[in-house]
Amino acid sequence: MGDSGKTTERKKRDRSLRFQTNTGLILFFLKGSYLYFLAGAVFACLVALFDLIIPRMIQFTVDAVIGGNTGSVPGWAAGFVNRFGGAGFLSAHLWAAALAIAGAAALGAVCRYCFKVSNAKGAETFVRRMRDQLFRHIMSLPYAWHGENSTGDTIQRCTSDVETIKIFVSEQLTSLLRVFILVFMSLYFMATIQPRLTLAAAVFIPIMIISSLIFYGLIGNEFETVDSEEGRLSAITQENLTGVRVVRTFGREQFERERFEKQNEFYTNHWIRLMRVLAAFWVSGNVIATVRNMTVAVYGAVLCVQDRLTAGGLIAFLSYNALMSLPVRGIGRVIADMSKAGVSLDRLRYIMNVVPEEETGLTKSLPAEITYAPDQVPMDRDIEFSHVSFRYNENSPWVLRDLSMKIRAGTTVGILGATGSGKTTLALLLDRLWELPEGCGRISIGGRDIRTIDRGWLRKNIGMVQQEPYLFSRTLVENIAIAMPEPEWNPGDEITETEEEQLMTEEARMHEIRRAAGIARLDETVERFADGYDTFVGERGVTLSGGQKQRAAIARMLVRRTPVMIFDDSLSAVDAETDAQIRRELRNNISGATVILIAHRITTLQHADEIFVLENGRISEHGTHEQLIARGGHYSRVNALQTGGKVQ
Repeated sequence: MGDSGKTTERKKRDRSLRFQTNTGLILFFLKGSYLYFLAGAVFACLVALFDLIIPRMIQFTVDAVIGGNTGSVPGWAAGFVNRFGGAGFLSAHLWAAALAIAGAAALGAVCRYCFKVSNAKGAETFVRRMRDQLFRHIMSLPYAWHGENSTGDTIQRCTSDVETIKIFVSEQLTSLLRVFILVFMSLYFMATIQPRLTLAAAVFIPIMIISSLIFYGLIGNEFETVDSEEGRLSAITQENLTGVRVVRTFGREQFERERFEKQNEFYTNHWIRLMRVLAAFWVSGNVIATVRNMTVAVYGAVLCVQDRLTAGGLIAFLSYNALMSLPVRGIGRVIADMSKAGVSLDRLRYIMNVVPEEETGLTKSLPAEITYAPDQVPMDRDIEFSHVSFRYNENSPWVLRDLSMKIRAGTTVGILGATGSGKTTLALLLDRLWELPEGCGRISIGGRDIRTIDRGWLRKNIGMVQQEPYLFSRTLVENIAIAMPEPEWNPGDEITETEEEQLMTEEARMHEIRRAAGIARLDETVERFADGYDTFVGERGVTLSGGQKQRAAIARMLVRRTPVMIFDDSLSAVDAETDAQIRRELRNNISGATVILIAHRITTLQHADEIFVLENGRISEHGTHEQLIARGGHYSRVNALQTGGKVQ
């Protein structure tokens, strides 16, 4: 019963996947490029048609025009030639026959050019959609997913695997129709010329296909290993490039270099093994093709000597045999590349099947007295945590245990607690970066469960500065302006005078940025930079100190003017004097906003309207600074340790 139940659950889970097969994923990515590939397929068929016609034209020229043997020419071809003066006319004017062959070759070249252009447009449209959809989907994945999957491996999936799929679809799959046309039509024309010789040539086709199928599994297994190892190598590279200052600080260059070289050697060895398999595959194909060509040439010569085959027929047969050789081997290459593309599709399907953050609760009915839309819930209301319990997964310990607290709107609240007590978890749950499971309590704003509020609306109205701020590889002003709401207007749109007045000019935007930087006490630092706000900060803000990065992140949050602001230990890297100045600026300039200060430093919290102390995932005490000092509890002991005073 247990195994049967697990099987049933697995089947239900598989049916719930967005893309159950690789074919479904390819069809999804192909939207927008169908017509290009369809046009490419039509031109590929025309190319095959001209490739098949030219050997017949050469045969007619050799046998009928030069040799005078009109009996070897098919009736339909003889009738067509008779309309243009017959073989006699062409015999006296060989240039006409040569011109006809050259014209057919030229038309084939034009069709081949059109095929290349259509296929290239289809390939680039296809790969652009793949990248767009992957990026859009990854950006919508839950906060937890990004913590469980390495950045380097994700990047490798979105680059190398995407390129592998593109090559397969654009170079192999789109040519498959042309390959089958060439193979089957070549066999047909060869059979009309000499059936026995055709049979001798056809015997080798299943041998080549069976050989390709044998190598199919070997190549797939090796490529999957190589792809995984390349992802690990990319992850090591990405970690060391972003964490280069840590590596240099602790003198770990030698260790990291040896770690990289070990993984690189491991990856290289697997790639060499894959190359050996591929080499064996192509060499075996060359051997079979060579034996086949020799067999056809020798047997064809014998048939010519026996007058069972004309000279023109042999030339045409050898042309068809050569024309068919590459397509037959192409089938083997398609099979081999299909193995590699299948692995890459599986890796992309893993990403695309991860369930993105969904807006739950938007269809729930609202009380009759509430007139606002679901995505316009007032956020300047009381925030309440009611009996909240939370852990990050089933195997981890509980971070929060039956926690209840109420934050009054427009007040400044401080949260103090030891490392691991759940302070940051409270902020992540409030912003729905982690979802509070059903049955684990309730978080509400203005009495409304935040699980029924649109995530986008919630996050637009909750500003958060995290303990480790991330700055992009851009200028300082661009990093701060990222959070600024953009006006919903494009140049050329017709707008009213009122709307025009509301549009934020560049000067107004800079004024807002300077205002936020002033509150964050970043303006004085910027003045010392040679390029001011146009200073390039480097990836992750590498050119700034820890305190400067934190103040830049604070300014970035302040330009949004959100009704709820969370400072998650975001003043830990600034000195005590700057800390006090920033808090004073916040009190004087941020009126009406609900401010949540999470910190280890008592001086950061002491002026808050109410302070909550977290111990082991629970609220152990709360009150003002003076009340908590008077009680002589955990807060008082921490204050004594930090100030050198005595516990009262």
